[in-house]
Amino acid sequence: MMTLSELFSSAFMINLVIRALIVGLLVTLCSSLLGVSLVLKRFSMIGDGLSHVGFGAVAVAAALNMSNMKLIISIPVVVLTAFLLLRLGNHGKVKGDASLALVSTGAVAVGSLLYNFSGQRSTDICNSLFGSASLFTIGDIDLILSAVLSIAIIILFVFFYTKIFAVTFDESFSRATGIKTNVYNMLLAVLTAVTIVLGMNMMGSLMISALIVFPAMTAMRVCTTFKGVLICSVSVSLICFVIGFFTACLFGWQTGATVVSANIIAFIFMSIAGKIKNKKYCN
Repeated sequence: MMTLSELFSSAFMINLVIRALIVGLLVTLCSSLLGVSLVLKRFSMIGDGLSHVGFGAVAVAAALNMSNMKLIISIPVVVLTAFLLLRLGNHGKVKGDASLALVSTGAVAVGSLLYNFSGQRSTDICNSLFGSASLFTIGDIDLILSAVLSIAIIILFVFFYTKIFAVTFDESFSRATGIKTNVYNMLLAVLTAVTIVLGMNMMGSLMISALIVFPAMTAMRVCTTFKGVLICSVSVSLICFVIGFFTACLFGWQTGATVVSANIIAFIFMSIAGKIKNKKYCN
């Protein structure tokens, strides 16, 4: 455990905290934006599957003693997997959830075996699955890549907002009006893949997909419009991350598990608030 004064005791510690906060907030923002469309399209499980693939890619980097380049190795692997999963789901003999289950469980199995060739098997697996409790895991490469790619994801989401909105709510009608729905489905999958890889270092491969699902589901308890759900999802996600992040720092807990626990509490409170709101409208 450490106190807030110890956490901000020196310029070095402040720099580490700010660095981790920047990465975490950017990833959280991207996750909450993408999560609304993924949940509404009943496509949210792709986040869970891709996070498992990310675990396998990180294990490859560890086995090759290239842990400092795990983002560079993981991003193309997970993005390629997202592309293949969509192709398999649309045209392959193995459909939808079956292909996702095959890829995700296979990636975890292979990744676990590959960690036998790394230096600290138990510690590495724990950090990869549940997130690191240390602020020192955010290096300069992680910070730059996370900032650049997160900003790119946000810009792309805003730029294609109307198309994503249309594809989210009525894919058949969107296709009939000339919108290339496969392209925007692929865009969502690729953006999700990049977001998951960026967040795995801090949140862990098992926890990062929760940042996609929980904020959207929480916002839907009280909001009824797409824009309202987006704004609420982003707000709840950012607040939960800040609370979870500092709680994890103070107590030395895993960041991913603590942030997700904060999201669970928010989901429970919003569910109660939603029921109270509905009762008032009914009466």
